[in-house]
Amino acid sequence: MTSLSFKNRIALNYILTTGLLVLVVFSAIYFIVKLTVYNHIDENLNIEIQDHLKEIRMENKKVIFMDVEEWEEREHNSVDVNPVFVQFLDLNKKIIEKSPNLKNEKLIFHENKEHFQLFDTKLLGSKIRQIQVPLHLKEKKIGYLIIAMSLSDSSKVLENLLDTLMIAFPIILLLLFFLARFFAGRSIKPINEIINTSKIITKDNLKTRIPLPKTRDELFTLSKTINNLLNRIEDAIEREKQFTSDASHELRTPLTVIKGTLEVLIRKPRDSKEYEEKINYCINEVDHLNSLVDQLLMMARFENQKQNIRQENVYLNAIVLDVLTLNSEKIKTKKLNVILDATEEFNIYSDNYLIVTILRNIISNAIKYSKDHTEVKISLSRENNKINCVVLDQGIGIAKEDLESILNPFFRSDSLNHSEIKGTGLGLFIVKRMTDLLQVKFKIESEIGTGTKVLLIFNEFDNSLK
Repeated sequence: MTSLSFKNRIALNYILTTGLLVLVVFSAIYFIVKLTVYNHIDENLNIEIQDHLKEIRMENKKVIFMDVEEWEEREHNSVDVNPVFVQFLDLNKKIIEKSPNLKNEKLIFHENKEHFQLFDTKLLGSKIRQIQVPLHLKEKKIGYLIIAMSLSDSSKVLENLLDTLMIAFPIILLLLFFLARFFAGRSIKPINEIINTSKIITKDNLKTRIPLPKTRDELFTLSKTINNLLNRIEDAIEREKQFTSDASHELRTPLTVIKGTLEVLIRKPRDSKEYEEKINYCINEVDHLNSLVDQLLMMARFENQKQNIRQENVYLNAIVLDVLTLNSEKIKTKKLNVILDATEEFNIYSDNYLIVTILRNIISNAIKYSKDHTEVKISLSRENNKINCVVLDQGIGIAKEDLESILNPFFRSDSLNHSEIKGTGLGLFIVKRMTDLLQVKFKIESEIGTGTKVLLIFNEFDNSLK
C-alpha cells in the first residue's frame, strides 16, 4: 500500500469505508426481506392451523370434516404459488388423513420440535415451512395436525436477491473507486502545484510562491503557511547575504589599513618615533579587528540557540561595578561623573556570561559616546517582581530616524560617525539578540545633543528558561 499514490490511497480508504457501509446496507436489505417473507408465511400457517382446527371433528377416532366439498375444492388439490400441505396423525403418528396435493408423499413428524413451533424442513427435496400441533377432544389428546407451506418460490426470490446484491456489490465498489479517485485527484490538485512549485525553488530562486486555492480550506491554509515560510526563509537568506557582505567589508577595512600602513612603513627608513607611531596605530587596528571577530563568534555561538544558556544566580550590582572598573581609564580620561544608584543587592536567575556581555556593551557605549565632564547614571530598582536597570548618559545622542536601524548589524548612525570614536556597529545588535534570547525587555531612547537612555527589565526569578 505504501507504493500507491496519495490519490489512490484516498480512493482506496474511501471505498473500504463505503464498501463496509454498503455491505451492511445490503445485508440489512436481505435479512429484512427474508424476515418479511418468513413472517408472511408464518402468519399464513397460523391462519391455516386455526381454520383447519375449526373445520374438523373427531368421531370414533376418525377425522370427520365439517365440509368435505370445501376440502376437496380448496387450493390443496393443486400446487399453487405457495401450496399448503395438511396432514392428520393419530397418537401413534400414523396418517389418518392428508390433503390431496400431498399425493403419495407425507409430512414427517419431528419429535424434537415443540408444538406450534415453526421450522424449515424438506419435502421431495424442496424446502417447506412446517408446524405441528396436537389435536384434542374434550381436553384429551387424540392425534396431531401437521401443516406445511412450500418455500420454493420464496427461496428462489431470496436467492435471486442475494445473487443481485453479490453482483452489484463489486460493481458498486469499482464504480466508487474510480469516482473517488477522480474527485481525489481534483481535491489534491493544489498539492501537485505545491510539489511542482517546490521543485523550482532554490536558494537562488526564492521569489516563486504557491498559488492559493480559491476555496479557503485546509489546502489553502497549507499553501499560505508554506508561502509565509518561504517569505521568512527569503528574508533570512537576504539578511544572511547582507550580513556576510557587511562582515567581509568590516573585516577587510582594518586589514587593508594595516597592510597599507606597513607598506608605507617599509618604503624607506624612518626614525624610531615614526616606527613606534605606525606600529601603535596597527596595534589599535588589530585590537579593533580582534574585537570584531570576538563579536562575530559570539553572534554565531548564541544565534537562536537556547540550549547554550547556562542558568545561575547573577548579581547585577557586582557586574555593573566590574564593567565600570574595566572602563576606569576611559572614565578618568573623559572626567566623567559615574553614579550607581542601587539601594540594595539585586540578583536574577539567568546566564551570567550573556548578562555581563549585555551590560558591558550598554555601559561601554554610554561611556564611549559621553561628552567630557558629563554624567553617566546607572540605576537599579525593583517594581512588580521585575528589576529595572536604567543607563542614562549625556552624550552625543542618536537621531530618532536611526533608533530602529542601530539594532541592525554594522549600522552606525551619522550622529555617531566621529573619526575619534571606534566601533564595529555590532554592540547593540548583539544586545538585542541576547535580550530576546533571555526574554529581557530592551528599550532605547535618545535625542541628538542631549544623550541616550537605555532600559533593561529583568525577571527577578526567571524560571521560564529552565
